[in-house]
Amino acid sequence: MAINHDVDNEQSRMRAELWEPFIEKNKNKDEESHQERKSRRKESIAFVLLSTLVAVFGSYEFGSCVGYSTPVQTAIREDLELSVAEFSLFGSLVTIGAMTGAVTSGHIADLCGRKGAMRISAILSSAGWVAIYFSKGALLLSAGRFLTGYGIGVLSFVVPIYIAEIAPKDLRGGLATLNQLMIVLGASTTFILGTVVTWQTLALTGILPCMVMLLGLVFIPESPRWLAKAGKGEEFEDTLRKLRGDDADISHEVAEIQDYLKTLQLMPKVGTLDLFQRRYLHAVTIGVGLMFLQQFGGANGIGFYASETFVLAGFTSGKLGIIAFACIQIPITTLGAILMDNCGRKPLLLVSAIGTFVGCFLAGTSFFMKNHGMLQQWPPLLVLAGVLTYIGSFSVGMGAIPWVIMSEVFPTNIKGKAGGLVNLVHWFSAWAVSYSYNFLMEWSPAGTFLLYSGFCAMAVLFVIKVVPETKGKTLEEIQASLNSD
Repeated sequence: MAINHDVDNEQSRMRAELWEPFIEKNKNKDEESHQERKSRRKESIAFVLLSTLVAVFGSYEFGSCVGYSTPVQTAIREDLELSVAEFSLFGSLVTIGAMTGAVTSGHIADLCGRKGAMRISAILSSAGWVAIYFSKGALLLSAGRFLTGYGIGVLSFVVPIYIAEIAPKDLRGGLATLNQLMIVLGASTTFILGTVVTWQTLALTGILPCMVMLLGLVFIPESPRWLAKAGKGEEFEDTLRKLRGDDADISHEVAEIQDYLKTLQLMPKVGTLDLFQRRYLHAVTIGVGLMFLQQFGGANGIGFYASETFVLAGFTSGKLGIIAFACIQIPITTLGAILMDNCGRKPLLLVSAIGTFVGCFLAGTSFFMKNHGMLQQWPPLLVLAGVLTYIGSFSVGMGAIPWVIMSEVFPTNIKGKAGGLVNLVHWFSAWAVSYSYNFLMEWSPAGTFLLYSGFCAMAVLFVIKVVPETKGKTLEEIQASLNSD
């Protein structure tokens, strides 16, 4: 028995020595395979990030455009001899152009694709900045402002939609928030540059993000969901594989998207009035309500005319306030992007809405104290604190999240129509607020900010009662949950 046992041991040892090179080779191959998969996964995420980065240069353009009027108000009025009413018209023309862009944005994005819509917007915005640069009077200045407004009206719809349609569900919230981060970065950079350069030079800086985006669009893919909807099946799968990685199992996502599109094909074509059918009403209410309350909380009025607001509060110059206003937005919007996929959309939106209410109420109370001669040394600082509280709270949620949720809640068959409607509501509200702000402030600064605080309080209730949580769900899962409510 001992001899047989020794023989068995010797044979086992010889077999192990014989197979050892093969086992080691396969082990190394498995390790290499794992490393390759990991590397390819990183490459696919990098590709998604690159595509997102190119798209959000459109958001930077958005920020540059809406932030342009704040630091140049005095210089343009003096150089071109504009009245307050004429400059208010110039400041608000961007929103009129954006309304026009909003009406056509969904149709352009559906007809030309998401990339095609971004390309058209960049060209028109560039033309607008050139017109502003060469302006010698109100007519060309206003035409340029309208064109830049039209461009960002389309971009404000198509950029968040594109990001939502290319991003994996676990990264979608954070990547979509880059849209707002770049808007803030564009506006903040414009605020600061406008204190040191002429208004003509500042107009030229608005062309740069357009050029970067036009170049970058050559290298990034079209939205895979748009390709699927357009009937480009092979290109759809190839694009999705590039975005998810060569080794990723995309079969479930492909099947989910295709099944969803087949369901949509069975539905009748949707007109604008059809958006108010019961099956779509919840999603449309969410999108329209958030955009309306975002703007009537005072966003564009406070942002467009921050310099004059700080002077009215008692500061000798608005420059310090503008710089503080600009600097606070970037880190807080970055924080919002980080928290988006960790805390969820709804809690962050709720905290943000409460913060905007506190900021407006504090600023309104401070102006009331100033008008009635109460604690005269405090109102300027309290107004500054209120405005900064407002803009910080707005930046962490109310600025970004409505655009993210808009890109998530609409089914593909109404995304163009519904997106156009929501965009129109957003820009009409922005125009109403930006155009009326100076007149309201002449009536009563305290009343203006207290009025805005009322809308911010309404936003708190709206978020609690109407807005769903979309964190961690695919776009198709979100539709299923909305239709089951």
